Amino acid sequence: MNRLALVLGLVLLAGCSAVKHSRVRPDYEAVDKTQVKRLVVVTQPLPDGKKEVGELWSLIARRYVNQNRDFIAKANVALDGNPEDISFKGLCVEDLEGVLWLAPDVKRTGKGVESSVKAQLLRCRDGQEVWAAEAAGSWPSEDERYKELSVQYTSELGPEVTPYVAPSFRLLSATLNTLPRPTLNEAEVEEKIELGE
Repeated sequence: MNRLALVLGLVLLAGCSAVKHSRVRPDYEAVDKTQVKRLVVVTQPLPDGKKEVGELWSLIARRYVNQNRDFIAKANVALDGNPEDISFKGLCVEDLEGVLWLAPDVKRTGKGVESSVKAQLLRCRDGQEVWAAEAAGSWPSEDERYKELSVQYTSELGPEVTPYVAPSFRLLSATLNTLPRPTLNEAEVEEKIELGE
């Protein structure tokens, strides 16, 4: 009986997950794990049509992958409209090896935010997909667990982002937790430390 209750509980939790699905290239371990580490984060189109919220998304994602997924995310941008070139070749400059693309659909609803995201990690050298995920959810704007985070991002980006911080962080952290982890050599670990995130 206890085992049945545990299984039912796990099924219910899985059903409530923000992440609908994610996938990683079958050859990731042999190819991209050691070759796609330095990233630019791109949010396009703008969430809720707002540049500040796009900057919030890209900044949250850049910091999150630097702190939790072993990537070296060196830059972040927010762009209006739909991508003309979904390989983002124009953003693959200097030593960047990949583009983490976030395509959000966000809207304010009452005292919260409904949002979904289609996310992809694309290789700079050929535009091929390394990882992808889709997630969605609805969360309140005010959440005690994210109060300090809201204050931090509001002070950096302005009061326009305040209602979006907690819901965006919840959606993006769940989504980005499905990213694989690259392998960094000693020099790359030093490079990552120098980013200071």
